[in-house]
Amino acid sequence: MQVFKDFDLRHHNSFGLAARCAYFVRIDDATEIPQAVDMATHLGKPMLVLGGGSNMLFTRDYDGTVLHMAIPGIEIYSENEDEVIVEAGAGVVWHELVLWAVAKGYGGLENLSLIPGTVGASPIQNIGAYGVELKDVFHKLRGYHFDKGFMEFDAIACGFGYRQSIFKSELKGKFLVSAVFFRLQKKPSLKTTYGAIQEELEKLGKSDYTIADISEVVCRIRQSKLPDPSTIGNAGSFFKNPEVEEEAYARLKISFPDMPAYPAKTGFTKISAAWLIEQCGWKGKVVGHTGTYAKHALVLVNHGGASGPEIWALAKEIIGSVFDKFGIQLEPEVNIIS
Repeated sequence: MQVFKDFDLRHHNSFGLAARCAYFVRIDDATEIPQAVDMATHLGKPMLVLGGGSNMLFTRDYDGTVLHMAIPGIEIYSENEDEVIVEAGAGVVWHELVLWAVAKGYGGLENLSLIPGTVGASPIQNIGAYGVELKDVFHKLRGYHFDKGFMEFDAIACGFGYRQSIFKSELKGKFLVSAVFFRLQKKPSLKTTYGAIQEELEKLGKSDYTIADISEVVCRIRQSKLPDPSTIGNAGSFFKNPEVEEEAYARLKISFPDMPAYPAKTGFTKISAAWLIEQCGWKGKVVGHTGTYAKHALVLVNHGGASGPEIWALAKEIIGSVFDKFGIQLEPEVNIIS
């Protein structure tokens, strides 16, 4: 365990924002977690768990202790003829886990290729892309409850929803993920119908596809739409796709017949937040040092020199304009540290 005081977080958030924290604790092994939590509690300051910082917007310096999860390791936990349970440390870079699984021929993660962040953050957000969510491949997780010690959670206990889990609600700020276990298939079933996957696969000129092909085209699609945080500071999709009641969607469809939508939970329809934002004229717009990405309206970017408050002010402007035009309240997917 390494402890730093008055630590610069610029390289620990994908927006590349200037922000500092009172204390920064790097945790490289699960056995260090109780000591780290005890130390942070003794300091009497708030605690923030940080992985890759790809889903954070710091609007100010953080006057507390950042617990940085850097626990490594990917290994087979158990297996049978049809599937394998893989354990990954919370500090493993998500895409490195995907590449590991693809190289082994284990299916389930390939549609989630190139999502930024770490393994430890994946169940908290219930990450998802191209027709797959983390909950679809999740087996269990292990972590540390600040009051109860080490615990394990299965999928039901995690309370997964759309970009949601119990760790963003009842257990927010009370639990730290140390390892995640994934149930992967030895005889993969490919999911190719979402977005442009099938179209990109056909460009490969093959009659049969593999999970490696799926991963390759998903990476290609993402790179064509989303900026590289090392080049342009961003946190990926800034807003959730809103879910509205089917009756409300039917009314909106009358006024906006081109509005794209997708199935959601019973009685609800999911609407494209990117489309809503684009219809309000925000796509590619530059406001000071920030703005929206030219190729994807859902991505807010730091063009260089932007501050957290500046990006958050833009986000609130976008929320307001979408509500005024459509009566729909956008919610940030990004964790706002304010």
